[in-house]
Amino acid sequence: MMGQESEEDKTTRGEADMTAVAASSELETRIGRLEAELKERVAEVEALNDRLLRLHAEFENYKKRMVRERSEFVKFSNEALILEFLPVLDSLERALATARSAAEARAVAEGLEIILRLFQTTLEKVGVKVIEALDREFDPNLHQAVAQVESPDGRDNVVMEEVRKGYLLEGRLLRPSMVKVSKTTVPSSKFQVLSSDGEEPGTRNPEPGTFGQ
Repeated sequence: MMGQESEEDKTTRGEADMTAVAASSELETRIGRLEAELKERVAEVEALNDRLLRLHAEFENYKKRMVRERSEFVKFSNEALILEFLPVLDSLERALATARSAAEARAVAEGLEIILRLFQTTLEKVGVKVIEALDREFDPNLHQAVAQVESPDGRDNVVMEEVRKGYLLEGRLLRPSMVKVSKTTVPSSKFQVLSSDGEEPGTRNPEPGTFGQ
């Protein structure tokens, strides 16, 4: 009859209500699970961000330390060399003190010879070697000509006099030897005779090797 709900309808409606309740409960469960996972992910992101910040701070500190250590290295890189030369300085000061009261020049000369040998030994310790020039064939890679002189024995292009010693540092040119070179003929335009200070009149000081090029 109209207006009366049949038992079948009641059963259907009850089943529908139960289905809706079950679906709602399942949805709430899924939402809860997703919220928990979201919290875990947020916590992981925060932990990673915190770790990143710490790493960044450590890296900045590392860079500052490297800059400081590099500065210290540059500042004190010659410390060992300076320490090697301090005894030389001490000897020189003592020699000068002796020279002021020396009755004979010979005592001063002997003192200076000792200092010279000490200097040479100290330089050898740090890899410095004197360039052998006298009576050697002129080498533009090691020697710098300042003058030409007549050859007494007919030899040409030979170092006859050393004006200033040259040095090598660990086999690399540190300073060329300034020398006078023998000649048997009139100097050619290719030979540049330099002044005692290493400069040709009106020109800048050429690099080692201008001779014979």
